[in-house]
Amino acid sequence: MTPSPEWQVSRWLNSERPLTLAGLRGRVVLLHAFQMLCPGCVLHGLPQTQRVARLLAGTPLTVVGLHTVFEHHAVMGPEALAVFLAEHRYDFPVGIDAPGPAGDPLPRTMRAYGLEGTPSTLLFDARGRLRYRHFGVEEDLRLGAQLGLLLQEAETP
Repeated sequence: MTPSPEWQVSRWLNSERPLTLAGLRGRVVLLHAFQMLCPGCVLHGLPQTQRVARLLAGTPLTVVGLHTVFEHHAVMGPEALAVFLAEHRYDFPVGIDAPGPAGDPLPRTMRAYGLEGTPSTLLFDARGRLRYRHFGVEEDLRLGAQLGLLLQEAETP
């Protein structure tokens, strides 16, 4: 299994520095791909992601959001996203997926990972390999089980 491609992010919010998969080696990574106008993201995915970040603080897990806009581009810009994150008190790092090349409505990371839409949950092991991907609302228990396995692997020498 080879390491996954790096995320292509144009800007970071809630982070003092850019995050990369390579820079997070040794840690399990939960990447939550969302759009701030996606009902499944707003009602389920983002609150779940925030709960995971808070409940598993202190473990070798990094929680990252990826705002990957593939529709309604004009109303979901960086300024609106910053307000959205602040209003909902989402404090985990959020990268803004880099726009696709001219004429391509799909952002670069979304295309690189073949994401079907939002919400999408991606779990990377401590070696930076994509180990789990789910499109749609994810059940808490299933996500917890997947995280538990990856965290146990990361903590086992």
